[in-house]
Formats: sequence, C-alpha cells, structure tokens
Amino acid sequence: MKRHFLQTLLLCLLGLAAGLSVHAQTPTTLRVSAIPDEAPTELQRKFKPLGEYLKKETGLDVQFTPVTDYAAVVEGLAGNKIDLAWLGGFTFVQARLRTQGGVVPLVQRAEDEVFTSKFIVPVDSKAKTLADLKGATFTFGAPSSTSGSLMPRHFLLQAGIDPEKDFKTVAYSGAHDATVAFVAAGRAEAGVLNASVWDKLVEAKNPNASKVRVLATTAPYYDYNWTARPGLDPAVQKKLTEAFLKLDAGNPAHREILALQRASKFIPTKASNYDSIESAARSAGLIK
Repeated sequence: MKRHFLQTLLLCLLGLAAGLSVHAQTPTTLRVSAIPDEAPTELQRKFKPLGEYLKKETGLDVQFTPVTDYAAVVEGLAGNKIDLAWLGGFTFVQARLRTQGGVVPLVQRAEDEVFTSKFIVPVDSKAKTLADLKGATFTFGAPSSTSGSLMPRHFLLQAGIDPEKDFKTVAYSGAHDATVAFVAAGRAEAGVLNASVWDKLVEAKNPNASKVRVLATTAPYYDYNWTARPGLDPAVQKKLTEAFLKLDAGNPAHREILALQRASKFIPTKASNYDSIESAARSAGLIK
C-alpha cells in the first residue's frame, strides 16, 4: 500500500512538472522585428497599428524591436531572440540557410509576387538607358537588401553592366529612402531602390523624390515576407497566418494597417518562392 502511494505521488509530481514545463514554453510575448530598409522611426510608425491588431488576434503581448542591420534580424531568428520578422527575399534566404531550413515563411503581400526596383538619376541627368550609367558614381541600398542591392545587381549584370568594373564608384546608402537622399544631394549620380518605397515617397511629395527621376524599372521578382523563427509554437504560427489573411481593405478597421504596409492584401507564401533569389545570390557570389 505504501509502495502504491509512493508510485501515485511520483506520477502526480511528474505530471505537475510536465504541466509546468509546457506552461513555461507557452509564449506570452511575441517578439517582432524587421530588416532596417527604412528609417527606424518609419518602421515603428508602420508597425504600431499592425502590432495592436496582432495582439488582439493572438492574445499575446507584441513587442517590436528595431535592429541596426540586416544580419541582426537573421541572427535574432536563429538565436531565438525574435519570433517573427519582416524579411526581404534575400534576407529570408540567408535565414533559411543559417537555420538549416528551420525558419517558416508565413505570408507575403500580394505585391511581393511581382516586386520591382527602380533605378533613379537626378532630374537633369542626361542618362536615357542603364548603359548610359557606365562611368557614373552609383549607390545601392544595404548590401543584404533584395530590392536595393541583390536583384538590381542581377539585372545590371544581365544588361552587360558589372557594377565593380563599369561604375566609377559603388556605395551603399543603407536604406531605400537614404538612396533617394544620396542621389538628390549629388552624393551619387545614380542609385536603385524598391518600387514600394519610391511610390510612397512620391505620394508623400518627399522633397528628395522631386529632385530625381526613374531611369529604368527591373523585371518582377518575389520579395518580402513575414517569417517565423524555428520552433515557434505551430498554434501561434496558425493564429498569425490567419490574422494576416483576414486583413481586408474593405474593412475600415483594417484599411490603415494595409495602407501602412503598402499591401492590398496578404497571401500565403512558401520557401520555394525564393529559390530564384538564392540562385541569383549564388551567381553574384554573395553566398557560397
């Protein structure tokens, strides 16, 4: 009888420990970040209503943490310091490789299926084609930016322009809006940024945007997505995916969220959508 009592007590204690372990692993805060492709204040402004919406939909506290560079987002996902991140296509590829395929792409904007980049020059530039930029000073965005570096470089090479050989100098502004500022101020004779930020600056009548013009637009490619870290609770992943897919431009409560994200709607995505970006990165020697 004593043995039976001890066995029962042991089973209860094991059950309690297991319950506490499961409870400890249940997240209470969703840690979110994004690649710093725009100014930190702009990223915070864009995320605020989305964060409030995700908190309501998931029941989790949502904490947005800006980072200083693209690599920090990749390491945050790999090191279990970030649960959800807004990534460019190339950054997603880097995160996928860094985590041996552990990260999970959840959704992308409909616009990200046909994303493009814009090559810009000062309004009074005599350049009429990309070939006219040979010998010019040029600025990309961040080195790990899909739309501000990798894919524009890919399309330049296709057009017979090797940036390191054919441009007088190559610089990196660090962000899309900074690229426009660089070219507008004469710090570079040409540059490239993503179409979404360009359109936003034009619509906002940004003074720097008024000093430059679009020289050429790339062919379309896949770009941004929202990606979950390896091991994030599948139930949380499901809630997040459903929350994004529920956003409806016809719903007044959702309209501001979508407008700030430059999205008509969100759609499911998958890792294979970004295989062509990985191929382009390997061809450019950016990954081995």
